[in-house]
Amino acid sequence: MLDRHAVQELVRAEVTARVIGKQLGVSVRTVRRILREPAIGKNAGDEVAREARHIGRPRVTEAVRERVGALLREDPERPPGEISRLLRDEGTPLGLSTVYRVLKDVRSTIPASLQVRFEGVAGEYAQFDFGEVSVRLTDGTRRAVHFAAYRLKYSRWVHVEIVPNERVEALIRSLLASFEASGGVPLRVVFDNPKTVVIRHEQGRPVWNAVLAPVAIDYGFTIELCTPRQPQQKGAVENLVGFVKRSFFRARRFNDLKTDLPDQLTEWLRDVNTVRPSRATKEIPAVRLVAEQARMKGLAVTPIEYGLRVAVTVGPTAMVTYQGIRYAMPAKACGLPATLWLYPDRMRIITAGSKLEATHPRFPADGAVSYLPGQRSAQLASVAGERKRLYFMRERILEIGPVGEGYLTELIHQRPFTWKGDVERLFALLEELGDTHFRTVLQRALFQRLIGADHVVRLASRLTVPGRLGRRRCHDEYDKGYHEEHHQEAAPTPRTVRTAGSGARSRRDAAPAASAHGETAP
Repeated sequence: MLDRHAVQELVRAEVTARVIGKQLGVSVRTVRRILREPAIGKNAGDEVAREARHIGRPRVTEAVRERVGALLREDPERPPGEISRLLRDEGTPLGLSTVYRVLKDVRSTIPASLQVRFEGVAGEYAQFDFGEVSVRLTDGTRRAVHFAAYRLKYSRWVHVEIVPNERVEALIRSLLASFEASGGVPLRVVFDNPKTVVIRHEQGRPVWNAVLAPVAIDYGFTIELCTPRQPQQKGAVENLVGFVKRSFFRARRFNDLKTDLPDQLTEWLRDVNTVRPSRATKEIPAVRLVAEQARMKGLAVTPIEYGLRVAVTVGPTAMVTYQGIRYAMPAKACGLPATLWLYPDRMRIITAGSKLEATHPRFPADGAVSYLPGQRSAQLASVAGERKRLYFMRERILEIGPVGEGYLTELIHQRPFTWKGDVERLFALLEELGDTHFRTVLQRALFQRLIGADHVVRLASRLTVPGRLGRRRCHDEYDKGYHEEHHQEAAPTPRTVRTAGSGARSRRDAAPAASAHGETAP
């Protein structure tokens, strides 16, 4: 910092401005400007000179500080931008950075409201929240892990579940698993305000998540929410999440997330619940858990048998879509409202009035479409018109996946006049074999460039499908049609045939279509 008093003293000592500037690292113009300023006393420093010349940031008056304090007392959550605008309207134009600086000082002078801490009685309160942490595996990679933390307030008994996400199904499944692990259902469960619990607030009243609300009724607990923008009310919940992160995830290393992490989590939960006393109660949580279990309600339904209720509508193609997977329904259910009962391993869809229903595996073995045995044929029977029936069968083959699309593309281009009969035979074979085995056969035929339903039937006849009693008889019928077709090709016949409603075609193209319908060309 430039010492103006030193500059003036050097000038009195008859040192030239050029030498002073070179010595102090300033320009000659700066030295001459300092010489024009009033003389600085011997004991005075730059601060005195700066104040006399009104240099630097101006001070905020006490009146402005009092006004800012009054605005904060009116609304402690008032944003700084609004305070800056109100002061500007009142004739005090303060910048936003200045308002932040004043707020920091003024808030420290406003006394905080009295905080009331309470302890729950046995079986009264439980706390639940989600957490996310990044863990480093032993191979050096980092993975994000979502977990659900649950704690009984009286006993400090803790349960943690690893969850795939923080959606409502993960919340409910982990909450029910915590009830089962702790041995009962408490009176109240305290949540934050996530969308998985409360959708919104209307006129001060919460609008509950439609999937979670029936769970609270069925298991007999009430939901208690922390007040929005009051972080001190959820301190225990946040401390639980932080405790799990510090004591478990960041204190250990894991080989993998599928086996090693769950094993170590089970060991850690056993340690904190049955070995170590809680810092708050000075007792082992498992000891106090006995008193809680005597007061908590039993589980009305075991978690694995409890179905979540989701309102759905059957689409115009008799399909219900949920989380990217399509589930087939009877054809008469098109357009009807339905209830989807969501279980861990299956889906049960019931239309209004319980007249039509279907139970599917939760996740199809292959692909993202689930059909029950015979559903395709039942839907086909409800389709009127030859063209609609044909394209219905085409779509079912395309739903098999890339293999179905690739094979159908080759079939249409290599047999442009007879692919319709091939599609009918392939659809019948799909219904008879099922998705998995049909996909295997079709993939093998596509790999060997065997295009045509006759080749697929021959490949299918070599597969052994357990539990399919009619497989050999059905395949014999297919093989019979195949041999008849090739026998007709070998016989001396005219080079072209004509069928009703069609033009001249080659014998090779006409034969598969005829055999597919069980007819012979005239």
